[in-house]
Amino acid sequence: MAYWLFKSEPDVFGWDDLVAKGERGEEWDGVRNYQARNNMRLMKKGDLGLLYHSNHGKEAVGIVEVVAEAHPDSTTDDTRWECVDIKAVKPLPRAVSLAQVKLDPRLSSMALVNNARLSVQPVTDEEWNIVMELADL
Repeated sequence: MAYWLFKSEPDVFGWDDLVAKGERGEEWDGVRNYQARNNMRLMKKGDLGLLYHSNHGKEAVGIVEVVAEAHPDSTTDDTRWECVDIKAVKPLPRAVSLAQVKLDPRLSSMALVNNARLSVQPVTDEEWNIVMELADL
């Protein structure tokens, strides 16, 4: 299993919106960055990720699961763009802020710190475990 981080502006599509989609989940569409798209192409059904509220909040708020592997993005006819479907698994007992991540020297290499603008990014096993610890899981 691999781990990922999905960024979304909570006032556009946040944790509560994903929870409302239920078991079916939601297409993680609209990504127009090659690196983020390539990350989604690497995802497998069952991989877990963090839903991260960007701009407002700047914090990881919940655990998500990939429920459909890369497929054409339904929001465009441009065949270059693909996406995955994700569903909400559970909220983090304690949100993990960007400030917390930046203060923890164990997370200094995390993509969230070093490539902050990337909307879909990998999370290593070690980083995942540290974030889970910070979230009281």
